[in-house]
Amino acid sequence: MANIYKVFKDLIPDAPLFVGKVIAARPGHYIIQLPGGAQVTARGQAEINKMVFIKDGVIEGEAPDLTVQIIEV
Repeated sequence: MANIYKVFKDLIPDAPLFVGKVIAARPGHYIIQLPGGAQVTARGQAEINKMVFIKDGVIEGEAPDLTVQIIEV
């Protein structure tokens, strides 16, 4: 018999992983600018002007400071 919770959980997509530059900081929250120009707020630890990975509103870690290409499909 299949695990009903696992079947249900597999229907829900995982949160996407974004990369962006930290542009401002407030206590415990950071404003990150995404490559397309959008801004999001995330919790965690980061330094201003550093690139970070963001997933589900949480800073996952520092990202390499590379050139970002936006490709529309």
